[in-house]
Amino acid sequence: MSIRVQDRLRPAIHPTYARLLCAHLRQCGLDTATILQGTRLRWEQLMGDNRFLSLEQMTRLIRRAIRLTDKPWLGLEVGEITMVSAHGPVGYAAVAAQDLRQVLETVTRFSALRLQLMTYHFRENEDDGVIWAEEHLDFGDAREYILGVNLATLFRLVETITAQPLREASIEFPFPEPEWGPVYEQKLGCPVSFAAPVYAVRMPRALLDTPCLTADPMAWRSAVRECENALHQMESGGAMSQRIRNFLLESEGAYPTLEGLAGEFAMSRRTLIRKLKAENTSYQELLDEVRQELAAWYLLNTDTPVERVAEKLGYRDTSNFSRTFRRWFGETPRAMRARADASGP
Repeated sequence: MSIRVQDRLRPAIHPTYARLLCAHLRQCGLDTATILQGTRLRWEQLMGDNRFLSLEQMTRLIRRAIRLTDKPWLGLEVGEITMVSAHGPVGYAAVAAQDLRQVLETVTRFSALRLQLMTYHFRENEDDGVIWAEEHLDFGDAREYILGVNLATLFRLVETITAQPLREASIEFPFPEPEWGPVYEQKLGCPVSFAAPVYAVRMPRALLDTPCLTADPMAWRSAVRECENALHQMESGGAMSQRIRNFLLESEGAYPTLEGLAGEFAMSRRTLIRKLKAENTSYQELLDEVRQELAAWYLLNTDTPVERVAEKLGYRDTSNFSRTFRRWFGETPRAMRARADASGP
């Protein structure tokens, strides 16, 4: 599966899931500075707003977390502690659903409100019901964590609202069985297979009729309306800051002025400033974030010369780019690349 740098840097993951991972690591006795070291993430930013993270940002945090814990199956542990409230309106709709069937239909319909890296599907067959995921990107070395945390989160959600463990379910993972494969069955309590075509969860059809202890038709309809409105906004481009970030990622050096950007979105400069302020950000902040992410990506993942990287980011003067880069990362572009080369793969 091919992937562009722009796709890896697109906002796609609700920051709640980064916060949950950090919270788990803190419960393991690690401090925030240690957790975030080398991730280029700031705790204040993670906690300060609800701007989505990119796959690249989340992958850096996942790598760091697994390195600190030495647990490649860490996604399962984080999913196990994820409360229903962490899923926002999607979780509230699931809690109020009538039965397990409606829970799965709700999750598949609205999962993109929290995670846009894959699309969930649900199908009811003659003998079973199956929920499976269509992956939109190559998750790289974050794949096992992402699928593991989503699986454990689903199990926690279902067990919370039905008071029944999914012992009769079976799990299919689309990656080869790792050395720690038995950990999955130990933690989930049901059969797990690997090297499957897609990530899927299967359960007996009769199980779909299991009623939810917290069923509330009125609350379910209200939560679904909220989810539908949020989904409509997302399909229209999402929050203004997310739309602008995506626009800048595609601009590659030809970044517009604030006035030019406002024109691209058919609004006045003042309106654009006001909308971004409401989302606790600004055009300059978003532009700096995009440039920082792209600069580090090109330097650490490609052999593109520093001069060419500067051009891609809209800098005509390489020395100006180097000064700005040092302000961002505390070192020059060449120093960052040399350090990465010295550390090896």
